[in-house]
Amino acid sequence: MTVREQYTPGPASGARVRKDGEKWTLVLVRELRHSPEKVWRALTDPAQLREWAPFDAAGSLGTVGTKVKLTTVGAPTPHVTETTVTRADAPRALEYNWGGFDMRWELEALGGGTRLTLWTNIDRRFISMGAAGWHIAFDVLDHLLSGTPIGRIVGPEAMKFGGWQRLNAEYAKQFGIEKANQPPKATVNNPTPGGA
Repeated sequence: MTVREQYTPGPASGARVRKDGEKWTLVLVRELRHSPEKVWRALTDPAQLREWAPFDAAGSLGTVGTKVKLTTVGAPTPHVTETTVTRADAPRALEYNWGGFDMRWELEALGGGTRLTLWTNIDRRFISMGAAGWHIAFDVLDHLLSGTPIGRIVGPEAMKFGGWQRLNAEYAKQFGIEKANQPPKATVNNPTPGGA
């Protein structure tokens, strides 16, 4: 049995929602056993992003002012957006916009590892879905950095993955959403950035 076949996501944790009128921000925190420098490379290097992130980057995200094309993974037709890196303070903070969604990453040294925090604004209809998707993406990132890559699990593939439905329901309950968000037919075929 491969490492990927053995992978099961843990329970929903490390996520919260900030509400400001109609603008909702998903905040995800994960403690990783890897140095901020190593995590930084995984957040900015196109080759490493291809191993875990819900998008492909046509260039490095590690320099302020750089324009980079980001392509959503799993869309039936390419969904490409151009972003400009607005903050790149290696290895502490990274900011850019992906498909109309602000992405802010903070890396804090913690013992021998890193506390990684992601803030992303997301349509409230997809908040638990986004949390479930990013939860799995962070697990895949951790495996990659540990030297036991399991391959990217994002978009429609993540939604079909066994643990995604459970995570979606757990995050919905944690966020006080009566019913877990379910992808509309168009979302399954054309994933949004928040669907990680």
